[in-house]
Amino acid sequence: MIFTQAAIEGIKSGRVTLALRRWNTVGIKPGSLIRSSFGVIEIVSVEEVAEFADSDAVAAGFKDAADAARIVDKLSRGGQRYRIGVRYAGDDPRHALRGHTRLDGDEVADIHRRLTRMDRDQPWTLDYLTIIAAQPGVVSARLAADLGVDRAAFKLRVRRLKNLGLTESLEVGYRISPRGRTVLDSVG
Repeated sequence: MIFTQAAIEGIKSGRVTLALRRWNTVGIKPGSLIRSSFGVIEIVSVEEVAEFADSDAVAAGFKDAADAARIVDKLSRGGQRYRIGVRYAGDDPRHALRGHTRLDGDEVADIHRRLTRMDRDQPWTLDYLTIIAAQPGVVSARLAADLGVDRAAFKLRVRRLKNLGLTESLEVGYRISPRGRTVLDSVG
């Protein structure tokens, strides 16, 4: 589930307590956490509804039900309507993690074990870290093409590196985090 920065700011302030969506298949459940660079959103409830009510639309940051339906329908590919209760669950923990560079031997070894597990089927982690370090702010489609991989698969793998605090997203592209630089330096 994706939220705009404006939606997350509304959720963070408490002004927005619902998200409205149309889905063919529900991929979230109450208790799910959605991480973004703007913060962590907790899914409080998921309820299928026949129509969006005006009160639901206002709680989701829309003018009214007609405005919500028009925008949600435009952004979806059909499916059932859902009202999703949301709340701000805190800052993105990856922010603090990526700045943590004073890694002791055990921490470096743990990161290397995780990267080795990610590389189990086919080595890729070092290539991704290296290309992101060499080309900060380059659009993901170009980085994926340089590596000879599909853009969606590339982005999914970068997200795994981001979860370890090794990379960070920019408005366009990515950059290696200070923690990622420390890890890259540790492999020579």
